[in-house]
Amino acid sequence: MGATADTLLNRELGLIEFNRRVLAQAEDETLPLLERLKFLCIVSSNLDEFFEVRVAWLKDNVQHNPNRILADGSTPGQALAKVATAARELIRRQYDVLRANVLPALRSAGVVFLRRAEWSVEQRAWIRDYFLREVLPVLTPIGLDPSHPFPKLLNKSLNFAIELEGRDAFGRNSGIAIVQAPRILPRVIKLPEVISGPHQFVFLSSIVHEHIDELFAGMTVKGFYQFRVTRNSELTVEEEELKNLRTALQGELRQRQYGDAVRLEIADNCPAHMEDYLLAQFTLQRDDVFRVDGPVNLVRLMQVPDMVDVPALKFRPFVPALPSLLAKKATLFEAMRKQDILLHHPFQSFQPVIDLLNLGATDPQVVAIKMTVYRTGTDSVLMESLIAAARAGKQVTVIVELMARFDEEANISWAQRLEDAGAHVVYGVYGYKVHAKMLMVVRREEGQLRRYVHLGTGNYHPRTARMYTDFGLLTCNDDIASDVNDLFVQITGLGRASKLKHLLSSPFTLLPGMVERIRAEAEHAKAGKPARIIAKMNALLEGEIIGELYAASQAGVKIQLIVRGVCALKPGVPGLSENITVRSIIGRFLEHSRVFYYLNGGNEDLFISSADWMGRNFFRRIETCVPILDKKIKQRIIREGLKPYLADNGNAWEMSADGSYRHRTTRGQPRIAQESLLAELTVVSRAIKR
Repeated sequence: MGATADTLLNRELGLIEFNRRVLAQAEDETLPLLERLKFLCIVSSNLDEFFEVRVAWLKDNVQHNPNRILADGSTPGQALAKVATAARELIRRQYDVLRANVLPALRSAGVVFLRRAEWSVEQRAWIRDYFLREVLPVLTPIGLDPSHPFPKLLNKSLNFAIELEGRDAFGRNSGIAIVQAPRILPRVIKLPEVISGPHQFVFLSSIVHEHIDELFAGMTVKGFYQFRVTRNSELTVEEEELKNLRTALQGELRQRQYGDAVRLEIADNCPAHMEDYLLAQFTLQRDDVFRVDGPVNLVRLMQVPDMVDVPALKFRPFVPALPSLLAKKATLFEAMRKQDILLHHPFQSFQPVIDLLNLGATDPQVVAIKMTVYRTGTDSVLMESLIAAARAGKQVTVIVELMARFDEEANISWAQRLEDAGAHVVYGVYGYKVHAKMLMVVRREEGQLRRYVHLGTGNYHPRTARMYTDFGLLTCNDDIASDVNDLFVQITGLGRASKLKHLLSSPFTLLPGMVERIRAEAEHAKAGKPARIIAKMNALLEGEIIGELYAASQAGVKIQLIVRGVCALKPGVPGLSENITVRSIIGRFLEHSRVFYYLNGGNEDLFISSADWMGRNFFRRIETCVPILDKKIKQRIIREGLKPYLADNGNAWEMSADGSYRHRTTRGQPRIAQESLLAELTVVSRAIKR
C-alpha cells in the first residue's frame, strides 16, 4: 500500500519550509545574540547543500527528463519554479533579519562589524598593513581578454567582479577583471583591541574593496561587486568502469569544485549589465540569480562566536554527565557485563564510546575490533584508537563509507591511514551506503570470546555528539552481538542475508518490519483496543510507509510523528490522516535520534535506529534498527526521548496539511522548550543507573 501523488507534499519545498523554522530561531529575541547569528549561518549552510544537491537534481531532470512526474505529481520544471520563488523569499527574509535585527543588536552589545566609512585613522593604518602583508601576496587579479578568458571559479568561493576604465601597461582595455579570494584567507578579521573595542571586526571583502586600486595600477576602478557561484556537487561513479572505488572517487572529488553552476549570488549593488554578463559566463537563467543585501558568503560568519568571549551572548555551557555506573570507576567491560547501558547524547558524554575503543586498542585480552565509519571528521580520536589497535596486532576491520556526502576526502584519508597501519578496510557494498552505526570489540575471557557492542543513532563523531541528540546502546547481549557480527560478515563477505534474531536491517527487513508493526497497530484499533504509534526521525518521505500510516490512521490508530526536517505526509486531513499529528522541534541541539514506538497491546515495542523513513534508507543504504529489550532502558527512552518533545511548546512547530508550520507557543502557560529541558535531562542522566 503506497501513498498517491495527491496525498504527498513536495520534498524540495519541504526543505525550504524546514529552513524557515531554522530562521525563526535567528528571529527569536529570547535567544542569545551570537546563537542567533549561528542560526543565520546554519540557514546559509543548509541552502548551500540544498542547491548543490536537490536543486542540481531538479535542473538535471529539467534538462534530461522534463516530463518526469515527481512523488507529489509535479514536473521538475514546475518544482524548480516554485523552489526559486520560495528560496528567494527565504533569503530576503534571512538578510533582513541580519541587517535590521541581529547586527544592530550585536553592535549594541559591543560586537561591531565596521563599514569602511567608520574606520578610524589608526584602524585604517592597521588594515592597510594587514592587506599588504596577508592579502595582497595571495591575490591574483585576472583581467579578461582573449589571452585571459573567464576563469574557472571554485564552488562557493568568494569572488569580486571589477569594472575598470583605462589601458594597462600593455595597452589592454577589457573593462572587466575577476579576483578570487583564496580560501586560506579568513572572511572576517578581528581588529586589535588597542586600536578598537574588544570585539570589532572587518570583512575581507571590505579590505579588498578599499585597496583594489593596488591591483590595477594606472587604471580607474568603476565598480566592485561580490559574487559567489554554487555548483552541482553530486559525485558520479560509473559501475561499469569501476575497478577501485577509492581511486575513482579521488578523481571525481577533483572535479566536484567545478560542476555545473546552479546558483549565482551577487551583492545588491551589482548593476544589471554585470549580472547579465555573469549569468552568461555560468550558463544560468534569471531565476538562478539571488541578490543579497550583505555578505554573499554568510556562512563564514560562523567563526565569529568563537572569537567573542562574552558568555552572556551564548548558550549556557554544560558538562555532559556519565551514567552513575560508569562514574563509580567500574571498568567499562565490567559495567557492560553487569547490564546494558544507554547513552543519551549530548546530555550524557560520548566518552564511554571513546573508552570502549581505547580499551580495545590497549587491553591485551582484546583480539579483534570491527567498526563502521560514516562521518567521523578529519581529526578523530576514534580513528587514532583503531590505528593504534591495528599496530598493536589486533584484528581490526573497518567499513569506511567513501560515499558519505562531503566527507569523502576525510574518509579516503582515514582509509589510507588504517590500511597503512595494518587494518582491514572495506568500502561497503557498491550501490549501498553503509549508514549503520556499529562497533564491536571481541575479548577473550575465561577461555572463550565475548563480544562488546555499541549501536547508535548517530555518527562516531565526538564533536557532533556534543550538538546532536542521539541514543547509543552499549551491550554484550549474546543475541544482539551475534546479529551485529552477522551484519559485519554480510557486508565484508559474500553470501545471502542471514536471518537476524533481533535487529532489523536495510535493505532487507527494516521496511517490512516497520510495515508489519504499523499494520498490527491498525488491527488493534479495528478490534477496539488502544493503538498508538510515536515515531521520531529527521525526515519522512517514503511513499509506502506513508500509505501505511494513512491506513492506520483511518483504522483509528493515534499517530504522533516528531519529524525535524522534511515530511511528505499530510497530517490532519479528514478521512485520510485525521489521527496523525506532525511536529518539528528546532532548538539548541540538532534533533538527530530515530526512535520508533508501538503500543502493541500494552507490550510497548521500542526501537532506536540509524535510519530515517526515506527511500534511500530503506532501499539504498545498509542500516540498523535495534529493539530495546531492557524494560528500564525502554521506559527511559520514552521518558527522555519522546515525552518531552511531545510536551514541548517552546521549540515545537505543528505541521498543517498544506505543508506549512505553526509555532506551538501556548499563551499563559510556562514555555516548555529544549533549553529548559536541558537541566532536567542532565540531572536525569547523572542519576540514572542504566
